[in-house]
Amino acid sequence: MKVPMLDLSEQYQGLKSEVLEVLDEVMSSSRFILGDNVKKLEADVAKYSNVNHGIGCGNGSDAIHIALQALGVGPGDEVITTAFTFFATGGAIARAGATPVYVDIDPVTFNIDPSKIEAAITEKTKAIIPVHLYGQMADMESIATIAEKHNLAIVEDAAQAIGSKHNGKSVGELGTAATYSFFPTKNLGAYGDGGMIVTDNDDVAEKCRVIRVHGSKPKYYHHVLGYNSRLDELQAAVLNVKFPHLDTWSEMRRKNADTYTSLLKEKVGEHVVTPVEKEGNYHVFHQYTLRVENRDELQKYLQEQGVSTMIYYPLPLHVQPVFQELGYKEGDLPITEKAAKEALSLPMFPELKREQQEYVVEKIAEFYGK
Repeated sequence: MKVPMLDLSEQYQGLKSEVLEVLDEVMSSSRFILGDNVKKLEADVAKYSNVNHGIGCGNGSDAIHIALQALGVGPGDEVITTAFTFFATGGAIARAGATPVYVDIDPVTFNIDPSKIEAAITEKTKAIIPVHLYGQMADMESIATIAEKHNLAIVEDAAQAIGSKHNGKSVGELGTAATYSFFPTKNLGAYGDGGMIVTDNDDVAEKCRVIRVHGSKPKYYHHVLGYNSRLDELQAAVLNVKFPHLDTWSEMRRKNADTYTSLLKEKVGEHVVTPVEKEGNYHVFHQYTLRVENRDELQKYLQEQGVSTMIYYPLPLHVQPVFQELGYKEGDLPITEKAAKEALSLPMFPELKREQQEYVVEKIAEFYGK
Protein backbone atom coordinates (compact mmCIF):
# COMPACT_ATOMS: atom_id res chain seq x y z
CA MET A 1 0.00 0.00 0.00
CA LYS A 2 1.15 3.56 -0.74
CA VAL A 3 0.25 6.10 1.94
CA PRO A 4 1.12 9.70 0.99
CA MET A 5 1.93 12.36 3.54
CA LEU A 6 -0.84 14.48 2.01
CA ASP A 7 -3.34 13.92 -0.79
CA LEU A 8 -5.30 16.95 -1.99
CA SER A 9 -6.83 15.25 -5.02
CA GLU A 10 -9.96 13.87 -3.31
CA GLN A 11 -10.67 17.24 -1.71
CA TYR A 12 -10.40 18.94 -5.09
CA GLN A 13 -12.74 16.48 -6.80
CA GLY A 14 -15.43 17.26 -4.23
CA LEU A 15 -15.06 21.02 -4.80
CA LYS A 16 -14.08 21.02 -8.48
CA SER A 17 -17.23 22.45 -10.04
CA GLU A 18 -17.52 25.22 -7.46
CA VAL A 19 -13.82 26.09 -7.69
CA LEU A 20 -13.87 26.28 -11.48
CA GLU A 21 -17.00 28.44 -11.35
CA VAL A 22 -15.47 31.05 -9.04
CA LEU A 23 -12.20 31.08 -10.96
CA ASP A 24 -14.15 31.75 -14.15
CA GLU A 25 -15.98 34.59 -12.41
CA VAL A 26 -12.70 36.22 -11.45
CA MET A 27 -11.25 35.75 -14.92
CA SER A 28 -14.39 37.17 -16.51
CA SER A 29 -14.43 40.19 -14.20
CA SER A 30 -10.73 40.92 -14.88
CA ARG A 31 -10.45 42.14 -11.27
CA PHE A 32 -7.33 40.36 -10.11
CA ILE A 33 -5.89 42.50 -7.30
CA LEU A 34 -7.59 43.18 -3.92
CA GLY A 35 -11.08 42.60 -5.23
CA ASP A 36 -14.30 41.37 -3.62
CA ASN A 37 -13.01 37.85 -2.99
CA VAL A 38 -10.10 39.16 -0.93
CA LYS A 39 -12.43 41.48 1.02
CA LYS A 40 -14.87 38.65 1.75
CA LEU A 41 -12.13 36.29 2.92
CA GLU A 42 -10.57 39.00 5.11
CA ALA A 43 -13.92 39.68 6.77
CA ASP A 44 -14.78 36.00 7.24
CA VAL A 45 -11.40 34.96 8.65
CA ALA A 46 -11.36 37.97 11.00
CA LYS A 47 -14.82 37.05 12.29
CA TYR A 48 -13.74 33.41 12.64
CA SER A 49 -10.78 34.63 14.73
CA ASN A 50 -13.05 36.84 16.86
CA VAL A 51 -11.23 40.02 15.85
CA ASN A 52 -12.17 43.01 13.71
CA HIS A 53 -9.54 43.01 10.98
CA GLY A 54 -8.12 40.62 8.41
CA ILE A 55 -5.36 41.78 6.05
CA GLY A 56 -4.56 39.42 3.19
CA CYS A 57 -0.98 39.28 1.99
CA GLY A 58 1.27 37.29 -0.30
CA ASN A 59 2.21 34.45 2.06
CA GLY A 60 2.53 33.48 5.70
CA SER A 61 6.15 34.59 5.92
CA ASP A 62 5.31 38.09 4.76
CA ALA A 63 2.41 38.15 7.20
CA ILE A 64 4.81 37.85 10.15
CA HIS A 65 7.22 40.39 8.70
CA ILE A 66 4.50 42.94 7.95
CA ALA A 67 2.95 42.51 11.41
CA LEU A 68 6.32 43.13 13.06
CA GLN A 69 6.93 46.25 10.99
CA ALA A 70 3.45 47.54 11.80
CA LEU A 71 4.29 47.12 15.48
CA GLY A 72 7.45 49.18 15.07
CA VAL A 73 9.90 46.29 15.41
CA GLY A 74 13.19 47.08 13.73
CA PRO A 75 16.98 47.35 14.06
CA GLY A 76 18.20 47.19 17.63
CA ASP A 77 15.10 45.35 18.87
CA GLU A 78 14.87 41.77 20.08
CA VAL A 79 11.99 39.36 19.54
CA ILE A 80 11.64 36.23 21.66
CA THR A 81 10.49 33.07 19.92
CA THR A 82 10.99 29.32 19.62
CA ALA A 83 13.75 27.65 17.63
CA PHE A 84 11.54 24.63 16.92
CA THR A 85 9.64 26.03 13.98
CA PHE A 86 9.87 26.62 10.25
CA PHE A 87 12.52 29.13 9.17
CA ALA A 88 9.92 31.80 8.33
CA THR A 89 9.47 32.67 12.01
CA GLY A 90 13.09 33.57 12.69
CA GLY A 91 13.59 34.81 9.14
CA ALA A 92 10.82 37.39 9.48
CA ILE A 93 12.39 38.76 12.66
CA ALA A 94 15.79 39.07 10.98
CA ARG A 95 14.31 40.61 7.82
CA ALA A 96 12.69 43.26 10.01
CA GLY A 97 16.20 44.13 11.19
CA ALA A 98 15.61 42.77 14.70
CA THR A 99 17.40 39.98 16.56
CA PRO A 100 15.65 36.65 17.21
CA VAL A 101 16.08 35.42 20.77
CA TYR A 102 15.40 31.69 21.03
CA VAL A 103 14.08 29.95 24.14
CA ASP A 104 13.30 26.30 24.81
CA ILE A 105 10.03 24.43 24.33
CA ASP A 106 7.49 22.51 26.35
CA PRO A 107 8.44 18.85 25.83
CA VAL A 108 4.79 17.77 25.65
CA THR A 109 3.34 20.22 23.09
CA PHE A 110 6.57 21.24 21.28
CA ASN A 111 5.41 24.87 21.73
CA ILE A 112 7.37 27.67 23.39
CA ASP A 113 7.70 27.20 27.16
CA PRO A 114 6.28 30.32 28.87
CA SER A 115 8.41 29.66 31.95
CA LYS A 116 11.54 30.29 29.86
CA ILE A 117 10.41 33.61 28.36
CA GLU A 118 10.87 36.05 31.22
CA ALA A 119 14.56 35.23 31.73
CA ALA A 120 15.19 36.13 28.07
CA ILE A 121 13.63 39.60 28.29
CA THR A 122 16.02 42.56 28.10
CA GLU A 123 15.60 46.29 27.61
CA LYS A 124 15.78 45.60 23.86
CA THR A 125 12.89 43.14 23.81
CA LYS A 126 9.98 44.44 21.74
CA ALA A 127 7.78 41.41 21.06
CA ILE A 128 7.14 37.69 21.53
CA ILE A 129 6.26 35.31 18.71
CA PRO A 130 4.67 32.11 20.01
CA VAL A 131 4.27 29.46 17.30
CA HIS A 132 1.18 27.26 17.50
CA LEU A 133 3.02 24.24 16.20
CA TYR A 134 1.38 21.28 14.48
CA GLY A 135 -2.10 22.75 15.09
CA GLN A 136 -2.08 23.19 18.88
CA MET A 137 -2.04 26.63 20.46
CA ALA A 138 0.72 27.61 22.84
CA ASP A 139 -0.14 28.62 26.42
CA MET A 140 -1.37 32.04 25.37
CA GLU A 141 -2.79 33.05 28.75
CA SER A 142 0.61 32.72 30.40
CA ILE A 143 2.35 34.42 27.47
CA ALA A 144 -0.16 37.29 27.47
CA THR A 145 0.40 37.82 31.20
CA ILE A 146 4.16 38.10 30.66
CA ALA A 147 3.71 40.42 27.67
CA GLU A 148 1.40 42.73 29.59
CA LYS A 149 3.78 42.87 32.54
CA HIS A 150 6.68 43.92 30.30
CA ASN A 151 4.70 45.96 27.76
CA LEU A 152 5.53 43.64 24.87
CA ALA A 153 3.59 42.96 21.67
CA ILE A 154 2.59 39.42 20.73
CA VAL A 155 2.50 38.17 17.15
CA GLU A 156 1.02 34.67 17.06
CA ASP A 157 2.49 32.51 14.30
CA ALA A 158 -0.60 30.44 13.51
CA ALA A 159 0.50 29.20 10.08
CA GLN A 160 -0.43 25.65 11.13
CA ALA A 161 -3.27 26.39 13.50
CA ILE A 162 -6.29 28.08 11.93
CA GLY A 163 -9.33 26.99 13.93
CA SER A 164 -7.41 25.98 17.05
CA LYS A 165 -8.41 27.27 20.49
CA HIS A 166 -6.92 27.74 23.94
CA ASN A 167 -9.40 27.77 26.82
CA GLY A 168 -12.14 28.85 24.42
CA LYS A 169 -10.10 31.69 22.93
CA SER A 170 -9.31 31.67 19.22
CA VAL A 171 -6.07 32.48 17.47
CA GLY A 172 -5.69 36.26 17.51
CA GLU A 173 -7.79 36.96 20.59
CA LEU A 174 -4.96 37.04 23.12
CA GLY A 175 -2.19 38.40 20.90
CA THR A 176 -1.66 41.83 19.41
CA ALA A 177 -1.86 40.19 16.00
CA ALA A 178 -1.80 36.70 14.53
CA THR A 179 -0.67 35.40 11.16
CA TYR A 180 -1.96 32.61 8.94
CA SER A 181 -0.47 30.79 5.98
CA PHE A 182 -2.61 29.52 3.11
CA PHE A 183 0.18 27.47 1.56
CA PRO A 184 -1.45 24.53 -0.27
CA THR A 185 -0.53 21.97 2.41
CA LYS A 186 -2.12 23.93 5.26
CA ASN A 187 -5.49 23.02 6.82
CA LEU A 188 -6.99 25.87 4.80
CA GLY A 189 -4.79 25.84 1.72
CA ALA A 190 -4.91 27.82 -1.50
CA TYR A 191 -3.70 26.60 -4.89
CA GLY A 192 -0.57 28.70 -4.51
CA ASP A 193 0.84 31.05 -1.90
CA GLY A 194 -1.23 33.25 0.39
CA GLY A 195 -1.32 34.60 3.92
CA MET A 196 -3.24 36.82 6.30
CA ILE A 197 -2.77 38.95 9.39
CA VAL A 198 -5.66 39.19 11.87
CA THR A 199 -5.84 41.75 14.65
CA ASP A 200 -8.27 43.64 16.84
CA ASN A 201 -5.99 46.69 16.88
CA ASP A 202 -7.24 49.36 14.44
CA ASP A 203 -3.86 51.11 14.19
CA VAL A 204 -1.92 47.90 13.54
CA ALA A 205 -4.46 46.84 10.91
CA GLU A 206 -4.21 50.11 9.03
CA LYS A 207 -0.41 50.02 9.05
CA CYS A 208 -0.45 46.45 7.73
CA ARG A 209 -2.75 47.47 4.87
CA VAL A 210 -0.40 50.29 3.92
CA ILE A 211 2.78 48.19 4.20
CA ARG A 212 1.44 45.44 1.91
CA VAL A 213 1.03 47.94 -0.99
CA HIS A 214 4.53 49.45 -1.06
CA GLY A 215 3.77 51.65 1.95
CA SER A 216 1.51 53.91 -0.09
CA LYS A 217 -1.60 55.81 0.98
CA PRO A 218 -3.05 57.19 -1.16
CA LYS A 219 -1.64 55.42 -4.20
CA TYR A 220 1.72 56.79 -5.36
CA TYR A 221 2.28 58.61 -2.02
CA HIS A 222 4.68 56.58 0.10
CA HIS A 223 5.08 57.27 3.81
CA VAL A 224 6.84 54.06 4.86
CA LEU A 225 9.02 51.51 3.11
CA GLY A 226 6.55 48.75 2.34
CA TYR A 227 6.35 45.65 0.18
CA ASN A 228 4.38 44.26 -2.71
CA SER A 229 2.61 41.50 -0.78
CA ARG A 230 -1.06 41.17 -1.63
CA LEU A 231 -3.29 38.12 -1.41
CA ASP A 232 -4.15 37.17 -4.98
CA GLU A 233 -7.82 37.46 -5.99
CA LEU A 234 -7.80 34.02 -7.62
CA GLN A 235 -6.40 32.41 -4.48
CA ALA A 236 -8.94 34.23 -2.33
CA ALA A 237 -11.73 32.89 -4.56
CA VAL A 238 -10.49 29.32 -4.00
CA LEU A 239 -10.19 29.91 -0.26
CA ASN A 240 -13.74 31.28 -0.11
CA VAL A 241 -14.97 27.97 -1.55
CA LYS A 242 -12.91 25.96 0.93
CA PHE A 243 -13.44 28.06 4.05
CA PRO A 244 -17.00 26.82 4.91
CA HIS A 245 -15.59 23.27 5.07
CA LEU A 246 -12.75 24.09 7.47
CA ASP A 247 -14.44 23.06 10.71
CA THR A 248 -15.60 19.76 9.19
CA TRP A 249 -12.07 19.06 7.98
CA SER A 250 -10.70 19.88 11.45
CA GLU A 251 -13.05 17.35 13.01
CA MET A 252 -11.97 14.74 10.45
CA ARG A 253 -8.34 15.43 11.34
CA ARG A 254 -9.14 15.05 15.05
CA LYS A 255 -10.89 11.75 14.39
CA ASN A 256 -7.89 10.51 12.43
CA ALA A 257 -5.61 11.58 15.29
CA ASP A 258 -7.73 9.59 17.76
CA THR A 259 -7.50 6.55 15.47
CA TYR A 260 -3.72 6.81 15.24
CA THR A 261 -3.35 7.21 18.99
CA SER A 262 -5.56 4.22 19.75
CA LEU A 263 -3.81 1.96 17.23
CA LEU A 264 -0.32 3.04 18.27
CA LYS A 265 -0.95 2.49 21.97
CA GLU A 266 -2.37 -0.93 21.23
CA LYS A 267 0.26 -2.15 18.76
CA VAL A 268 3.48 -0.20 19.34
CA GLY A 269 3.46 0.83 23.00
CA GLU A 270 6.53 2.33 24.65
CA HIS A 271 8.55 2.82 21.46
CA VAL A 272 6.60 5.95 20.51
CA VAL A 273 5.11 8.93 22.36
CA THR A 274 1.83 10.05 20.81
CA PRO A 275 0.69 13.71 20.68
CA VAL A 276 -0.95 15.15 23.78
CA GLU A 277 -3.77 17.65 23.56
CA LYS A 278 -3.28 19.89 26.57
CA GLU A 279 -6.35 20.41 28.77
CA GLY A 280 -8.36 23.38 27.50
CA ASN A 281 -6.92 23.16 23.99
CA TYR A 282 -8.66 22.35 20.72
CA HIS A 283 -5.98 20.78 18.52
CA VAL A 284 -6.60 20.88 14.74
CA PHE A 285 -3.79 18.41 13.91
CA HIS A 286 -2.12 20.06 10.97
CA GLN A 287 0.44 17.36 11.71
CA TYR A 288 0.28 14.18 13.77
CA THR A 289 3.76 14.15 15.25
CA LEU A 290 5.30 11.39 17.33
CA ARG A 291 8.43 11.16 19.41
CA VAL A 292 10.06 7.91 18.38
CA GLU A 293 13.10 5.75 19.06
CA ASN A 294 15.55 5.30 16.17
CA ARG A 295 13.73 7.98 14.21
CA ASP A 296 15.87 8.06 11.07
CA GLU A 297 15.95 4.28 10.73
CA LEU A 298 12.17 4.13 11.22
CA GLN A 299 11.60 6.76 8.57
CA LYS A 300 13.78 4.86 6.10
CA TYR A 301 11.93 1.62 6.79
CA LEU A 302 8.52 3.24 6.37
CA GLN A 303 9.60 4.79 3.08
CA GLU A 304 10.60 1.34 1.84
CA GLN A 305 7.11 0.12 2.79
CA GLY A 306 5.39 2.90 0.85
CA VAL A 307 4.62 5.15 3.82
CA SER A 308 5.54 8.82 3.52
CA THR A 309 6.61 10.69 6.65
CA MET A 310 8.20 14.06 7.36
CA ILE A 311 10.61 15.45 9.93
CA TYR A 312 9.50 18.86 11.20
CA TYR A 313 12.20 20.11 11.99
CA PRO A 314 15.60 18.38 11.77
CA LEU A 315 17.78 21.42 12.56
CA PRO A 316 16.43 23.99 15.04
CA LEU A 317 16.77 27.66 14.14
CA HIS A 318 19.30 28.56 16.85
CA VAL A 319 21.91 26.31 15.21
CA GLN A 320 21.08 27.09 11.58
CA PRO A 321 24.16 28.38 9.72
CA VAL A 322 22.46 31.67 8.80
CA PHE A 323 22.06 32.51 12.52
CA GLN A 324 25.61 31.54 13.50
CA GLU A 325 26.47 35.14 14.37
CA LEU A 326 23.89 35.06 17.19
CA GLY A 327 26.30 32.85 19.16
CA TYR A 328 24.08 29.89 19.98
CA LYS A 329 25.63 26.44 20.18
CA GLU A 330 24.51 22.85 20.46
CA GLY A 331 23.29 22.24 24.02
CA ASP A 332 21.82 25.72 24.59
CA LEU A 333 18.23 24.50 24.06
CA PRO A 334 18.33 20.84 25.11
CA ILE A 335 14.60 20.10 24.92
CA THR A 336 14.38 21.61 21.45
CA GLU A 337 17.43 19.68 20.28
CA LYS A 338 16.06 16.41 21.66
CA ALA A 339 12.76 16.97 19.87
CA ALA A 340 14.60 17.61 16.60
CA LYS A 341 16.14 14.14 16.87
CA GLU A 342 12.91 12.33 17.80
CA ALA A 343 9.99 14.04 16.02
CA LEU A 344 8.37 12.22 13.12
CA SER A 345 5.11 13.27 11.47
CA LEU A 346 2.81 10.62 10.01
CA PRO A 347 0.45 11.03 7.03
CA MET A 348 -2.38 13.36 8.05
CA PHE A 349 -5.22 14.85 6.01
CA PRO A 350 -9.01 14.82 6.41
CA GLU A 351 -9.64 12.14 3.78
CA LEU A 352 -7.09 9.68 5.23
CA LYS A 353 -8.69 6.21 5.36
CA ARG A 354 -8.69 3.95 8.40
CA GLU A 355 -7.11 1.13 6.40
CA GLN A 356 -4.27 3.48 5.48
CA GLN A 357 -3.75 4.32 9.13
CA GLU A 358 -3.85 0.65 10.09
CA TYR A 359 -1.17 -0.06 7.49
CA VAL A 360 1.03 2.79 8.78
CA VAL A 361 0.80 1.54 12.37
CA GLU A 362 1.32 -2.08 11.28
CA LYS A 363 4.58 -1.09 9.59
CA ILE A 364 5.73 0.91 12.63
CA ALA A 365 5.04 -2.12 14.86
CA GLU A 366 6.84 -4.32 12.34
CA PHE A 367 9.93 -2.10 12.52
CA TYR A 368 10.16 -2.21 16.31
CA GLY A 369 9.36 -5.93 16.31
CA LYS A 370 12.50 -6.48 14.27
